[in-house]
Amino acid sequence: MFEINNYGYDLPDNLIAQTPSQKRDESRMLVFNRQNKNIAHRLFYELPELLSESDVLVVNNTKVFPARLMGKKDTGGKAEVLILNYSECFSNDEQGYQTCKCLLKASKHPPEGSLIHFDFGLKAKVVKEDNNGIFTLQFLFDGILEDILEQIGKIPLPPYIRRNEENLFNDQQSYQTIYASEKGAIAAPTAGFHFTDALINKLKNKGVNIIEITLHVGYGTFIPVRENDIRNHKIHSEEYIISKKVSEYINNAKEKGSRIIAVGTTTVRTLEYMADENGYLKHGKGTCDIFIYPSYKFKIVDAMITNFHLPKSTLLMLVSAFAGRETILYAYSEAIKQNYRFFSYGDAMLIF
Repeated sequence: MFEINNYGYDLPDNLIAQTPSQKRDESRMLVFNRQNKNIAHRLFYELPELLSESDVLVVNNTKVFPARLMGKKDTGGKAEVLILNYSECFSNDEQGYQTCKCLLKASKHPPEGSLIHFDFGLKAKVVKEDNNGIFTLQFLFDGILEDILEQIGKIPLPPYIRRNEENLFNDQQSYQTIYASEKGAIAAPTAGFHFTDALINKLKNKGVNIIEITLHVGYGTFIPVRENDIRNHKIHSEEYIISKKVSEYINNAKEKGSRIIAVGTTTVRTLEYMADENGYLKHGKGTCDIFIYPSYKFKIVDAMITNFHLPKSTLLMLVSAFAGRETILYAYSEAIKQNYRFFSYGDAMLIF
């Protein structure tokens, strides 16, 4: 149960979604019943038929910021920068310089003290390289750094999405949920991609309550598990916010017997991190570093909507903890047979 190889599966490359669905809510949805192991194949816009008026949908309203910058070193060579720490980096950038933690991709890493040049007169001085491969860069600019990023920055896509630059979709729009409002993530809570305004209105008209929390998804979500024993893996930390109003609402709903349905693994992790041993949700903000894998006992989440996850990933381990490793891998094998689209821009799965 704890060996990394227990979480592998073979996925044909053609099932890795490279583009978003033409219409968000027309993606496919595999519906999996944990109790009787039944599988049904539906479309996402049919979700209201599967929920009841007492259900509570909890979504993550984080917003991806254009953290990817393409520049040139002093030598003229290309350099790609990914800003990692939004809240610290943009806390106060009015003085014309700001220090940020970044990933740096170049044929040869530029030395300390050298500059990377971007459009709009933006420059980044290499301050130091940390031991874990993260660089400290000091950005130099005229104006407001966040505004400059909106002009020249790109949305950072997962590494398994590979397209020619000239054929890019409008990822600035499609790689966001429609309810994204709290800027700070460098990766999207992709289970929310399937919702549309019309679908949300149908759910609300049925009586389903939709509640927002925030977890700013970080680069660590893409870091693979390299330990043979998954219990030795150190998971990343991400910033979360749960308001007192939200925690009180969810606790009252639980007491009345409502199902708490988490949209996405980021929402699951936040709710479970902030739930006490009695299943009551606390409020507050901080950093979440909970690693959920089989043997974990869920305290608050009754059902979840999620996408299909990478082999041997912490996200696959989370859904395996929720529904059982063997049954999840069986459901994945059925999805592969039915040519479901996998990963960030892929199809959805409802587990209840």
